[in-house]
Amino acid sequence: MGLRNERLRWQLASGFLRRVHLQRLAERYDHRTVMAGFNFVNGGLSIALVSFLALMTQEAFIFPSLGATAFILFYVPMAEPASPRNTFCGHLAGALSGLGAIYLFGLQNEPSAMLAGVDLARVGAAALSLGVTSGLMVLLRIAHPPAGATALIVSLGLMPHIQQLPVLMAGVSLLVIQAFVVNRLAGIPYPLWRSGADPQATVLTRPT
Repeated sequence: MGLRNERLRWQLASGFLRRVHLQRLAERYDHRTVMAGFNFVNGGLSIALVSFLALMTQEAFIFPSLGATAFILFYVPMAEPASPRNTFCGHLAGALSGLGAIYLFGLQNEPSAMLAGVDLARVGAAALSLGVTSGLMVLLRIAHPPAGATALIVSLGLMPHIQQLPVLMAGVSLLVIQAFVVNRLAGIPYPLWRSGADPQATVLTRPT
């Protein structure tokens, strides 16, 4: 799997360079340098675009866990957690779990943990939100690790209002759209919605 992923990553970077007529860079520098540059540019641009939209609208389109999502989408685009389904549904599960937790513990009108510090109610909300998110990702097969950070962002009071949920999910959607365009331009068959069966599952369940 490691070699296969390396080949896919190289196909992604070199394919995109060919599309923009910069293939000489792939010929001049070694694979690791090209891949590092590719992720530097795509990671930076993806977050810059979402941040610019947040600046223009003064809405919270950008939030910390999108950084981890961007890395996954451009570094291992064919992994199941990078699929649009897992990315979108994972963050949605995290956000809803965080909102449910802060309402359950009566924290919806309280200042964030960054401002007021952590008390027992905030501990409970954080623990519950991450636990529920983790369980839902396994139960619904929508594993996307950055969604755990989204659950904590909400439950710690950084995005505590339900009206912020559509904005949060719009930020996720914008990132997925960019990943789809870049990956398809590079010749990577990035899925429209969900990935196929995870090849690792076969390896893990093979009898010894």
